[in-house]
Amino acid sequence: MAWIYLITAGLFEIGWPIGLKLAQKDNSVVLGIIIAVIFMALSGWLLYLAQRVIPIGTAYAVWTGIGAAGTFIVGVLIFSDPSSLMRYLGVGLIIAGVIVLKLA
Repeated sequence: MAWIYLITAGLFEIGWPIGLKLAQKDNSVVLGIIIAVIFMALSGWLLYLAQRVIPIGTAYAVWTGIGAAGTFIVGVLIFSDPSSLMRYLGVGLIIAGVIVLKLA
């Protein structure tokens, strides 16, 4: 169950940078900040639950890895962030690291 909490926390970790990005638009500042705060709280709570079983170093690395890779993908697909082979390679290395931590 702890790994489900952790993966879900990582997915929620993607939500708060999206909220902050939305807050940069004049007509959605408040909504974007509310979204960011809600996702931060949910992500943090689920990370707390996961860390009751999973070691802190592993949990934190997986949590941030999911958040970083997911935010990169959302940025490229939705917000037209720049992409290149090297950027995808970097995200692939993050994902590989998360997989190694899970298997270790």
